[in-house]
Amino acid sequence: MHLFGLTMGRRAVRARMALAAVALVTAASPAVNAAPQQVGPFESLEGWWGGNGRLRFVDGKTEDVKCRATYFVEGEGHQLRQNIRCASASGKIEVKSTVRHADGKLSGEWTEEMYNVTGVLAGDVTERGYRVSVEGTQGSMLSANMEIIVRDKRQMVEIQFFSETLIGLTLLLNKG
Repeated sequence: MHLFGLTMGRRAVRARMALAAVALVTAASPAVNAAPQQVGPFESLEGWWGGNGRLRFVDGKTEDVKCRATYFVEGEGHQLRQNIRCASASGKIEVKSTVRHADGKLSGEWTEEMYNVTGVLAGDVTERGYRVSVEGTQGSMLSANMEIIVRDKRQMVEIQFFSETLIGLTLLLNKG
């Protein structure tokens, strides 16, 4: 079986986890500044988002990816629950996560439902959006850095993977 162009096995697990991490960072929202906010930074995300991206592999290959996300905002905009699905010609993932905001910092947990992979995230609010680091847990080797920019009803996510097989992913989402 293949997922995003990789044969199932250790490398495929890393690819699945990396794409799961992508889904987590789409939680970003526009930030006026990095100072604590009265209304949480997730307030404008409520609802459905969808879009496309390109996954880049170390061997030079690329693969188109399509994602959709549903965001549920809680805690006066300081907590976000997400349901995210991404698919390519060779596979798909489904991620559920919770992201929290406090004093300009982000923290959270995620689970990739199809392959039962888990991880955590931590980050900072920036003037343009967010800067986030993602790590796998329970023996996972996943590690990635992400820059997220959100303006109006558009999100741009740029991810740099630290992986034997993946280089990065660029994803553009629009609010539905």
